[in-house]
Formats: sequence, structure tokens, C-alpha cells
Amino acid sequence: MSQFWWVNHNQTARQEIDGQYLWSPKTESNGARSEFYNNMRRAAPGDLILSYFDQAVRYVGRVTEFAFTAPKPTEFKNTGTYWNQEGWLLPVYWTPLEPTVSPKAMIGELGPLLPARYSPIHPNSGSGNQKAYLAGVSPDVFHIIVANAAFDREALERGGANSLTFEIVNETLEDLVERRIREDLHLEDTVKKSVILARRGQGQFRANVEATERSCRLTGVTNSSLLIASHIKPWRLCVSAQERLDGMNGLLLTPDADHLFDRGFISFENGGEVLISPRVDKADLRRLGFEQLVMQSFGFSEAPAVWRTAVFTPPQQGYLAHHRADVFVA
Repeated sequence: MSQFWWVNHNQTARQEIDGQYLWSPKTESNGARSEFYNNMRRAAPGDLILSYFDQAVRYVGRVTEFAFTAPKPTEFKNTGTYWNQEGWLLPVYWTPLEPTVSPKAMIGELGPLLPARYSPIHPNSGSGNQKAYLAGVSPDVFHIIVANAAFDREALERGGANSLTFEIVNETLEDLVERRIREDLHLEDTVKKSVILARRGQGQFRANVEATERSCRLTGVTNSSLLIASHIKPWRLCVSAQERLDGMNGLLLTPDADHLFDRGFISFENGGEVLISPRVDKADLRRLGFEQLVMQSFGFSEAPAVWRTAVFTPPQQGYLAHHRADVFVA
């Protein structure tokens, strides 16, 4: 069932509409958690978003992917100079709402339906609330806003299907990182080559992973030709060549397990227990052959309490802490 959201993005609306996404820091500048930023991780594919800026709702968006960690967009330039440089990127396909809608003009009808806490606008004045970014709203709020306006529902339904997938957006972000690495005058050419090969799980990185890992942690497959060397802390998020080449920052996984892990649909506890995201479709897990994960996630009595693999080493545990916090879709 779709959720409904409202985003206040006066400072970054044009960049986010043109780029087909939303981006927020993970926390306030003082490190405090923000419900509005936490909502970036709660939004799911198919959810609908109202875009509010310049005192009007001007676009309707459809979430195309779960949010994932990404650097602050370069097109923001000096906007939000106090924001952290790493945040949540939520791919969204936007379509114009015509005519635009002024919440102030209908606040008498709209106000009583707004959430009591974390409302995007003031229930009496209709003005945008300070610090509000992505806020959950009821279906009633959404339908009142769009009742006397129009948007291209067909385009909204199908838009971004091929351009806003995790794979495409992630590839674009990794291309930017690779370009910086190639231009880095402080790295020797041999190191650059190794780091760039590591992006695809090849070269020295794979050799380093194979020095510790012998099989897929999820399936037990040992044939190296069937295994991918996958980064625990994603390649694009590593802060140094050392992290990108560190064998402790890698696992050997079959292609299906690698995709589940990279997309954050599974993760691991330090003791080897498999974590399963509640956002992954159980029918799809079954189709992939991961029946045991399905049984574990539903708590079937005939299934083991948890799917457990070997205990991870302390260096691996450090990288896994990052994966659980910043990649796993909990």
C-alpha cells in the first residue's frame, strides 16, 4: 500500500526536480536525529510525494527506489553549507501539477487533516514549518491538494523506470568517484589501476578478499567462477585507496546474494547471523531460491532461529557496522 509524503524543499527544489531525486543530510548539523530525514529511509517505491516550494505545491512525484547513502549533490553548490557532506538520496520521478496549489488558500479544509507532529505546514497559517523536509501525510491531504489540479498520471506511473533504478544511479555516482581517482595527483598509477579494478571486484581487491573468504556466506558456494568479490562498505563510499583494496572490506557472494547485499536487503551481525530487510518481497526471495530466508523472516517453527554463518573478524565487523547503519534497509 502506497504511503503519501510532502516535501518542503525551497532551497533545493530546482536541482532536485531537474535531477529526479530528493537528498537530505542524515542528521541535523549538531548530530541530532531528524524525523524528516529519517523519513527518507521510510519512503518506498510507488509512494507519492507532493513538492512544496515558493508557497505552493508545484509537482507530484513517485518514489522509484529506496533511499541510499550518497554525497551531497555538487549542483547544490553553496546551498546548505552547514549540512553534512554525506546523506540520503531518494530517486523520485517528478511531473508538474497544473495549476499549482496554494495550501494557504485551503488551510481551513486542510489544517484539521495535517499530522499533529512533524507537519510540513502550520495548520492555521498554511506556511511551511521551519526545518520540515520530508513529512508523512494522509491520503486525504494528498487528494485534497490534487483535487482541482491535474498531473500526467500515466507519465508518473511509468516515468523513470529505466533511468532511476539503484543500478543506474549507483553507476553514475561511481563514475564520478572514478573520475576523481583518475585525476588524483597524489596516487601512483599502479594504485589507481588497482583501485579502479576494485570497483568491479577484480584485481588486487579480489585476491585480498580470497585470502580470508573461501565461499559465499549465504549459499556456501565455493566455486570461485560463480562468486563475486563484493565490498562491505560500498566502493563509492570508501574514503581511501586502502579501504577500497582492504580484503577485510569484502565478501565472496553469488550474484543473487551480492545484489541482495549491495542493495541492503540483507546484512550480517558480527556473529554471522543473517539480517533480512522487511522491505524485500518474500515471494522474490523464494523465487531466488532463498527459502530459508523466507522461513526465518516469517518465524516458521521448522526453520532455524536464524541463518548463521561463521563469525566475522574484528576488522570485518567494523565494515559491517557501516553496512548495517548506512546500507541495510531496516
